[in-house]
Amino acid sequence: MLSSDFQFSQGSLQDYVDCPRRFQLRYVERLAWPADEAEPSLEHERYLQQGAAFHRLIHQHTLGISSERLSSTVVDEDLRRWWRNYLESRPVDLPAPGYPEMLLSAPISGYRLAAKYDLVAVGAGRRAIIVDWKTSRKRSQRKWLSERLQTRVYPYLLVRAGSHLNADQPLQPEQVKMVYWFANFPLAPERFVYDAAQYEADEAYLISLIEEIKDRGDEDFPLTTQERRCRYCRYRSLCQRGIRAGPLDETEDESDSDDDFDVALDFEQIAEVEY
Repeated sequence: MLSSDFQFSQGSLQDYVDCPRRFQLRYVERLAWPADEAEPSLEHERYLQQGAAFHRLIHQHTLGISSERLSSTVVDEDLRRWWRNYLESRPVDLPAPGYPEMLLSAPISGYRLAAKYDLVAVGAGRRAIIVDWKTSRKRSQRKWLSERLQTRVYPYLLVRAGSHLNADQPLQPEQVKMVYWFANFPLAPERFVYDAAQYEADEAYLISLIEEIKDRGDEDFPLTTQERRCRYCRYRSLCQRGIRAGPLDETEDESDSDDDFDVALDFEQIAEVEY
């Protein structure tokens, strides 16, 4: 069973939707399993490190460190290309101020729902734009992105818990937009607008999903029926779903490090709303 202080995130909820058994092993049993998620493993690890470094560069740039100074620190070829694409083609129509690496939290169904945003840009009383920097090798399709929990959780939680970013005025769903910006495809971002109907649908869906997880017994977390997902799951051998990891160049977005948010958080750093 989940502990009373368990926190949900888009990552943990996505794991549950993809495979209830993966959710159980990772978040309920907290089982570490020594297997690669993609092959070749060294290239996969390098790509994760590059993605993390790219996010650090943007974070520092957003905080005011000059692009010239940051550029002098970039030696990796892929990272240099991503950084150049960012400097030349990043979203420029963002309101001010911008809040990088923003953490938000709100209660839902007796638990806490938390999210870490790459960037939230808010113009007081006008609009709020969520930007998520993607370093995935493939340009994700809009339909695939629209079905991801990230696209539902991030705007929903910003409306729920983001008033302090808007001069303590509640953000309306119609003020919120989410932008995925792809470092490998800088001229082809994907944008999702938000509205009250989507907010209500997301709230109902998230509540039903969490209630479903709460109602499951210890032995009631079935394996996914879509076995292709097992190729990129570190538990595949434990579940007798194969031994070798799937090829890195065929992943959709799973190798993108900024999608993962299952680490323990210091809740004093998270803006929240009261019960």
